[in-house]
Amino acid sequence: MKIDNSPARGTRDLLPTAVAVRDHVLSTITEVYGRYGYQRIETPALERIERLSGGQGGENEKMIFQVLRRGLPERIEADTELAELVDMGLRYDLTVPLARFYGQHRAELPTPFRSFQFGPVWRAERPQKGRYRQFYQCDIDMVGEPGMLAEAELIEATTQALNRVGLTGTTVRISDRRFLSALASEAGVPAEAQDGFFITLDKLDKVGWDGVAAELDKRGFGPDVVSAARDRIEALGEVPGDKLVATLSDVLPSLPQAVLDDLATTAGCLSDIGTQHGVTWEFDPTLVRGMGYYTGHIFEVAAPGAAGSVAGGGRYDNLIGRSLGTDVPACGFSIGFERIVDLLSEPPARDRLALLYDTDVPTSTVLATARELRTGGRAVAPVGRSGKFAAQLKRLEAGGYTAFVHLRADGDGSLEERPLRGDD
Repeated sequence: MKIDNSPARGTRDLLPTAVAVRDHVLSTITEVYGRYGYQRIETPALERIERLSGGQGGENEKMIFQVLRRGLPERIEADTELAELVDMGLRYDLTVPLARFYGQHRAELPTPFRSFQFGPVWRAERPQKGRYRQFYQCDIDMVGEPGMLAEAELIEATTQALNRVGLTGTTVRISDRRFLSALASEAGVPAEAQDGFFITLDKLDKVGWDGVAAELDKRGFGPDVVSAARDRIEALGEVPGDKLVATLSDVLPSLPQAVLDDLATTAGCLSDIGTQHGVTWEFDPTLVRGMGYYTGHIFEVAAPGAAGSVAGGGRYDNLIGRSLGTDVPACGFSIGFERIVDLLSEPPARDRLALLYDTDVPTSTVLATARELRTGGRAVAPVGRSGKFAAQLKRLEAGGYTAFVHLRADGDGSLEERPLRGDD
């Protein structure tokens, strides 16, 4: 039987040139986050299914790749519940594993703990351009800091990382889950129905108010609820930063003072960051973010040319408590690694030298010559001569080499370096 050599649906192979771009992006982000004091950790791809499906992952919990228990018989009774067959799942983000990690290792970690993670996650998405079933996330989190320092530092570090990889002109969009709860309450949405209300509101930029109204109607919300929410949201559109708190207080009188104070602090910090680093920001009353674990500020970063956000996150003060039994303040930011790489499709500048050698050159001579050329840290790879010379040079150029030297058995020992242009 012939085996299909294509990758699994919704996944992809990456050629060396694509990996070079990814390595460049990751090393740049890692360097920036390191300067802010974030330490890299690693967590397993597999987590217990009850943790992944605990009601905090929003819509992502519907896309978990579940893993069957070991030792199951070859045949299963027809009426067997799925829960009896599954005990593990592939992680759909890096935040839920971090909460479990911190709960397990808290005694060994500093306070606050600045965490940096990079790794693959899996979601049973319907594959389409820019959306894969396996993709990489790049997260920083601050655990144990209750104040707005966490939000401000995470935003500054992340926008600086994006700037360093070449994404300039970004805009930070800010909202707050407590604001959204007050908005929903004043619009007549009962507390137990607010999660569904938020999930629908989150689709506003894709389906518009007509689409949101139609879906809310299916969920049992009448036109009065939609109208009340829309009026308040539109009253908060494009509010200048220095007038944000006063406008929020007028539009939503029930909004607690603590929320207004937090937003005022964040607005002041973002204004400073914008002055120093050229980052713009805005309050977005329609920003929801789908995860159910957010408890305070939420934020996203938009970039010119990107169809969606390139980074996002927020505060999740209750999630870690599921492991510890006591709540721990936490805030995180996730960079959309795949989207950034797609926007930076050109490989980074590199210097790779091909040592092109004739087949009758002794192996020891080839290795000694390559060793000498590597002095100073240069990347050098021996490549045997084959086929037409010009065609081979084109292949070397396509493979990422920038120059070559030709080692001949009958040469005088001198090596002339020549650039690769593909037409030599």
